[in-house]
Amino acid sequence: MQTSELHDALDERIMAGLPFADRIRYVAFLQVQYQFHRDIDPLYENTALASVLPDLPGRRRLGLITQDLADLGAGPPDAMAAPAFGSDPDIPRALGWLYVAEGSNLGAAFLLKDAAKLGLSESFGARHLAAAPEGWGRSWKTFTAALDEVGLVPAEEQQMIDGGRAAFARVRHLVEALLPRVDAAPVRVA
Repeated sequence: MQTSELHDALDERIMAGLPFADRIRYVAFLQVQYQFHRDIDPLYENTALASVLPDLPGRRRLGLITQDLADLGAGPPDAMAAPAFGSDPDIPRALGWLYVAEGSNLGAAFLLKDAAKLGLSESFGARHLAAAPEGWGRSWKTFTAALDEVGLVPAEEQQMIDGGRAAFARVRHLVEALLPRVDAAPVRVA
């Protein structure tokens, strides 16, 4: 998908928030994850999407993120306005949103190592970063192979790209609101 620049910029911005500096910052990171996955959660129940994507309900992570927050004595953040997908979403755009969600799992192996430095694991506080039973790489390949088989016409492919871009913009908005940037040098006031 034509979103690599957005992905790179978002990844850089998330890391500027130092989400693994301590558990307080990690909770802010989890709250970003919670909001995004709350936004897309209805898509995992959509029968039209489930008919073209393998194990769609099994890819759902909102419950795991909720457990991770509870492990750390935190709850979900206050609800922020979210896109409404409803019971009949625009399938190509929804595929773009799911592409972003699934793609975020690829870096989870590295993030899990950072979480371990905070005493977190696949069974405490970092469940949502755990690999699928078949592994991160195979899970991604299975997802993208199914996506390639959908057979979108060019206009629908553009809608999917637009959906991916909207998903990246949403996550960026959540990061800006919930995971403040940590400047490298403190500002001194004379």
